[in-house]
Amino acid sequence: MTVNDWPTQLRERGLRVTRQRLAVLEAVAANPHQPAEAVHAAVAEQLRDITIQSVYTVLHDLTSHDLLRRFDPPGRAACYETRTADNHHHAVCTVCGKIEDVDCVHGEAPCLEAPAELGMSIDVADVVFRGVCADCQQAQAQEHPRRAAA
Repeated sequence: MTVNDWPTQLRERGLRVTRQRLAVLEAVAANPHQPAEAVHAAVAEQLRDITIQSVYTVLHDLTSHDLLRRFDPPGRAACYETRTADNHHHAVCTVCGKIEDVDCVHGEAPCLEAPAELGMSIDVADVVFRGVCADCQQAQAQEHPRRAAA
């Protein structure tokens, strides 16, 4: 696990260092790909009086200053992560909902090109892989050994 100097990173982006911002950054770093409600629950263990609205405000501020990345998995609430400095994608398990990072084979954004007639300058192209994670595959194989052998 990488140790981040959150106070320095906040100051470099012109943000004040607050307990709320530090707590949100630590919560997201410790457990990436969680929605705001889960971040709030983790932060509330340290800052008992923090509201969900305060967490949403901090998440928005940190995302707009590139300290967090917001990811919108299909059919689910937005999730947050501290991995912002690279172009990567996500894999979502359709059984348990687990989200994993997937390194981009192209390395730089955007890794897909939009049609020229679109007339847009594309900054990012998100790719979401959907399938069954290894843990769920193993559980399914144990529940239905005949199907796994076929």
